[in-house]
Amino acid sequence: MPRSARPDLTGQVVIVTGANAGIGLETAVGLAAKGATVVMTARTRAKGEAALAEVQRRTGSRAVVLGDLDLSAFASIRAFAAWFLERFDRLDVLVANAGLVLDTRRETAEGFEEMFGVNHLGHFLLTSLLQERLVASAPSRVAVLTSVAHRFAVGGLSRADLQSTRAFNGIAAYAQSKLANALFAAELARRLAGTGVTVNAVHPGAIRSRFGRDGDLGVNAWFLTVFGPIVMRSPKAGARTPLKLASSTATSVAGSTGGYWSHGRRWPASRRARDPEEARWLWAESERLVAAASAAPGPEERR
Repeated sequence: MPRSARPDLTGQVVIVTGANAGIGLETAVGLAAKGATVVMTARTRAKGEAALAEVQRRTGSRAVVLGDLDLSAFASIRAFAAWFLERFDRLDVLVANAGLVLDTRRETAEGFEEMFGVNHLGHFLLTSLLQERLVASAPSRVAVLTSVAHRFAVGGLSRADLQSTRAFNGIAAYAQSKLANALFAAELARRLAGTGVTVNAVHPGAIRSRFGRDGDLGVNAWFLTVFGPIVMRSPKAGARTPLKLASSTATSVAGSTGGYWSHGRRWPASRRARDPEEARWLWAESERLVAAASAAPGPEERR
């Protein structure tokens, strides 16, 4: 696309979660270059500040802001949402990008299996806290990053053991969290139909990035052995479809909702990801889990 024909996002406010590296960083760069005010989030302040400086250096934009957000802790999610809603009067795009993959079972602050808690439940809570602002800013957009790995959850969501407490397998738990991402996007699109907010799931492709490789993620060696040879695309290439969904003015994109996108096109998700009953169940269960965790005493209160 010629430079003059690129969408001008001046005046729009965008949130990109997990924007300190990989696809999130490149998405932030692309949106800042188009003139958007980009709110980057990072779990670690130092990494976030380094990423912020890189985005500013590469784009020349000063309309880039860093927000602290740890999706593994409800207190952090609520604090970020409150900070954002006080500081910004609109939200045009939410890119739910942050995620992790683990080879050992860990838990979030609220006691959820960490991949399910971060990849899905954290974004579920964040989006619910920002939903009113998204609707008020319509036409607005939500892009939820999922993965082709959602297809590996062949049995669907493990309703009897959603937190993998009885048996844990890193790949199975990751696949389930990515299926949850796709189902969440589909159900959110259904619920927001007619509001002017479009919602789509995105598989960015197999990417050369630090995702799943940093020491704090404890990546499953089997995962890297199997998928490492096909991880060929750069993070910049992986950001192209999220950027397209976040900014394109083409009717086929701007008017699309409830879809599963990859490599710049809309594709059919897995049969499980297209099951409306499964999506409704996950939504109800996510609401129940958030409510129960929010009502429970915090660590300090339990002492």
